[in-house]
Amino acid sequence: MGDARRYFALPSPFAMKRGGELLGAHVAYETWGTLNAARDNAVLVLTGLSPSAHMTSCAEDPTPGWWEGMAGPGKAIDTTRWFVICVNSLGSDKGSTCPASIDPASGEPYRLAFPELALEDVANAAHGVAGSLGIGQLACLIGCSMGGMSALAYMLLHPHSVRAHISVDTAPQAQPFAIAIRSLQREAIRLDPHWNEGRYDDANYPDIGMSIARKLGVITYRSAMEWNGRFARIRLDPEQREDEPFGREFQVESYLEGHAQRFVRHFDPNSYLYLSRASDWFDIAEYGHGSVLEGLKRIRIEQAMVIGVSTDILFPLQQQEQIAEGLQAAGARVEFVALDSPQGHDAFLVDIDNYSRAIGGFLNRLAAA
Repeated sequence: MGDARRYFALPSPFAMKRGGELLGAHVAYETWGTLNAARDNAVLVLTGLSPSAHMTSCAEDPTPGWWEGMAGPGKAIDTTRWFVICVNSLGSDKGSTCPASIDPASGEPYRLAFPELALEDVANAAHGVAGSLGIGQLACLIGCSMGGMSALAYMLLHPHSVRAHISVDTAPQAQPFAIAIRSLQREAIRLDPHWNEGRYDDANYPDIGMSIARKLGVITYRSAMEWNGRFARIRLDPEQREDEPFGREFQVESYLEGHAQRFVRHFDPNSYLYLSRASDWFDIAEYGHGSVLEGLKRIRIEQAMVIGVSTDILFPLQQQEQIAEGLQAAGARVEFVALDSPQGHDAFLVDIDNYSRAIGGFLNRLAAA
């Protein structure tokens, strides 16, 4: 298996929004396609909390990416037309500097000595990647879930650096339900004795805490409609059940366990804590004197598409409507797409046909403009 990641060295020191700084830090990214002579065909993608920069396969790394069905030659994000960049968030352990990275001051992993992380820091790091590639203005900035919040920060902090924007299942600020869920996820990790104030290792790892955190997340990423349709009250076969009091008995329990086990050792717990809290802290109203609308009105782009799904309980459709109204009030031409996908928040990863039609159509119109 190859590795297509490239690395951008952040300015050193790299100042963080909430105080502190990073020395010798970097972020990982991947690219597909070719930047044209005018340097005006760049599309930058910012991800959710846990994905890597490997959005789709390529010659260097042919393994399927996290948005394999969406991006590639002839797909909605057509890499034969666009120069596509996907940046791994600062603070993520998928190649970027994060709490698991070595602190040059101590020679040991940062752990909880890592500075407080804000999504504005994620945005500034991604903007640095674009600049390092000689891109003065992105043709389009795409943000998914947490990446959508980072994208809003990017456009606010760097006016006129983006021509068009596609907002996918995100929010201008975290609502109480989302904050509450993420709070429980963080609590599950911190209460695992093996977390040990962030000083865990492979032999003593907070597997249980991470497992519970992931299960809570998966429950909110899908909708009750899908849970009912996929699992109903189907029980596991007797030989599949746990031979202990209150053990797993229903298929949905086994499904959650499988998801958790695939995730637990593949994402750093401290990175999870930092990015989760950064998502809670983000609030575009900070830029609008306490008003979401006024904050959004400070964004300067030409056009946008805002996509949401009616079954999303984590980032409700109402929040997508807020983004659309705010960007329109800022002077952008806005298309609002409300989908009825049953998959909830994860629909953008699963309902590829409907999201492809929306995203591909928008990018085709952008190319023709």
